[in-house]
Amino acid sequence: MTPDDLSRVLFDLVTDLVERRRRAGDDVELVLTPEQIVLERPKNRDHGDWASNIAMRLAKPLGSNPREVASELATGLAAVDGVTSAEVAGPGFINVRLDAAAAGALAKAIVDAGADYGRSDKLAGERINLEFVSANPTGPLHIGHTRWAALGDSISRVLRAAGADVANEYYINDAGNQMDVFGRSVLAAAKGEPTPEGGYPGSYIADLAARVLEREPNLLALADDVALHTAKEIAYELQLGEIRESLERFNVHFDVFTSERRLHARNDDGLSDVDTAVERLRAQGHVYDEDDAVWVRTTDFGDDKDRVIRRGNGVYTYFAADAAYYLDKGDRGFGHKIYLLGADHHGYVHRLKALAGAAGDDPERDIEVLIGQLVSINGAKLSKRAGNIIELDDLQAWLGTDALRYTLARYPADSPLTIDPEILTRRTNDNPVFYVQYAHARTCAVDRNAASVGLDRSAFAPELLEHETESALLGALQEFPRIVAQAAELREPHRVARYIEELAGLYHRWYDNCRVLPLGEEPIGDLHRTRLHLNDATGQVLRNGLDLLGVSAPERM
Repeated sequence: MTPDDLSRVLFDLVTDLVERRRRAGDDVELVLTPEQIVLERPKNRDHGDWASNIAMRLAKPLGSNPREVASELATGLAAVDGVTSAEVAGPGFINVRLDAAAAGALAKAIVDAGADYGRSDKLAGERINLEFVSANPTGPLHIGHTRWAALGDSISRVLRAAGADVANEYYINDAGNQMDVFGRSVLAAAKGEPTPEGGYPGSYIADLAARVLEREPNLLALADDVALHTAKEIAYELQLGEIRESLERFNVHFDVFTSERRLHARNDDGLSDVDTAVERLRAQGHVYDEDDAVWVRTTDFGDDKDRVIRRGNGVYTYFAADAAYYLDKGDRGFGHKIYLLGADHHGYVHRLKALAGAAGDDPERDIEVLIGQLVSINGAKLSKRAGNIIELDDLQAWLGTDALRYTLARYPADSPLTIDPEILTRRTNDNPVFYVQYAHARTCAVDRNAASVGLDRSAFAPELLEHETESALLGALQEFPRIVAQAAELREPHRVARYIEELAGLYHRWYDNCRVLPLGEEPIGDLHRTRLHLNDATGQVLRNGLDLLGVSAPERM
């Protein structure tokens, strides 16, 4: 019996209880959904397998004492097949204990579900645009981008596991002055000249210049303006290609790359998406003209000041491109937009929410801005190519994709993070990613060893899973779908990491106490076969959890 099964049983009992009160003449108005029946694992396993506070929540609407309501529900629960006992505790908690067969049946259910175990339809019907990283294409990805890449991709994975339709999007900031500075820096390197004032330093610029010259050998013979444009465009293409490759190596995948230039490009009617965005906001009644400039009245939606969208000289501000981009996402059918931004972008939160309001959306429902904090790594060296940053590629080569991704996803986005490489490179239990991956590899080793002695899965007798470590392990396995749904709803993939660490610990304790393989000349029995199912179920959940974090599940270590 899964937690969802038990919740449905409890929901039916509550519905029957309310109906009985109505038939008895009580004026009861109660609207309840199955999702509101919350079950929790008691910290003290002596209190049972599951606990619910539903009786305390129902008492006031029903005009009854919480313990009276709990007692009535507990009586109904105790009569359900698979429930050993249902007892009232404290002010009105209901503690439920399942029999071994009902609890153990989950092991085979997990094996049968495979990679789908943990997935749900909690967020079905939601179309979400998730924007993260969005680094300027003027240099390699650095340590800050690394954290946003790991977090953004893991958030996307848990959202999809909860049934949402998610598009990972990368906004290419390829318009504006920084691109001209980038082009001048590359052209100067191609000419053998020093980096121009305010230009981009680092040997990666010289590398790009050399590749640009390979592509266009006549670069230096071109007129100055043509040479600058050519150097900028080729270097931009090459650098963006490097960024894409770095992300793919880091197991981070984007569905859409949107160019800022496209928003400024003029259509057949002579207008750009930015021009159209301004007029669309004006039609909503939130744009006004003052001091030769065009403004958006963002203070109507909680911004600290109104924002200029077009200056008096006719030049659009960055806010104009933000507006066009936001509207473009909505035009593509995304009802909900999530932005994952760096710690230096706090000022964007009110601005983006105000923009949503000005566009006619609900700032509290249709847009979500997550701010990630800084990350540092002890002993990390600045990039030899870039000079003033720590590159993603260098970190990946040093620590490995799995260790880096797992660690970055293991902490909430809003907490500053310092990573200790000494721990991440150890093959010991104090290295969290090793601890979890080793547990998975151990489940695979058990499978291999079982095959070698002829132990198969021809029988499954869940009532035999009576050891206390089996009860604890099964209880944790039951929690996985709830953890995934919660991680998705709260945008907190670190909950998955902490869960699979706990699961790994429970598995190791079970492995030490309950033999799967027969000992010596002991004949193979149904207990061995059933425990093999439990071993497989644990391996499957560890695999599923690691995949949600973009981390591999090795079969041997």
